[in-house]
Amino acid sequence: MGFLTDSLVSAVLLAISLDRELMEIVMVSLRVSASSTLIASILGIPLGIVVAFETFPGKRFVITILNTLLALPTVAIGLFVYALIARRGIFGPLDLLYSQKAIIIGQVILIIPVIITFTIAAINHIDDRYHKTAMTLGANRRQTALVIFREARYGIVAAVIAAFGRVVSEVGISMMLGGNARGFTRTITTAMALEYDKGEFVLAVALGIILISISFGLNLLFHLMQGRGKK
Repeated sequence: MGFLTDSLVSAVLLAISLDRELMEIVMVSLRVSASSTLIASILGIPLGIVVAFETFPGKRFVITILNTLLALPTVAIGLFVYALIARRGIFGPLDLLYSQKAIIIGQVILIIPVIITFTIAAINHIDDRYHKTAMTLGANRRQTALVIFREARYGIVAAVIAAFGRVVSEVGISMMLGGNARGFTRTITTAMALEYDKGEFVLAVALGIILISISFGLNLLFHLMQGRGKK
């Protein structure tokens, strides 16, 4: 029990001190996760809106595939992307392996299904009367979509936050595609795994505390925004 207490106290002090190595790891992780979430949102939100609004053959099958991809293991994505960007892969000449770009590619693949699926759910949750009223008032399809999007905005923001939480806490893709290079591709989770293997628990626990704090801060901010929107 004393070991656990000492580790927690030391970790808290390390986090508060804004240790250079610690902040370097955090910044790399935030930069990569924010980039992948932004790209996935730009691609995924419009796709989610299209799937939710349009009627086309195989729509249910597409939604089933998207729901299945929500549980796709990060290691499987890591292997798939690795095969594409390794030296002997199709995109090998681009020299992407063991870079932040490689991690971003893998993370975008990981969370696009999350954003699309949650966007569809958020739009489908909106009362049909909004759609019918907009059409009755003479709105075209684009204007109607904007009205529905505005009503579903908090659900879509929740989708983006969930996606960010998924990538900032994953380890398989970051380790396999980034290589855990210090100061370049070492993220919070890969650093935690490395420090655990070395038996250095203080830095690992400090990073864990920061990771939990980031997730808590994002969700708190979302709830505050949601509360203001309902006033």
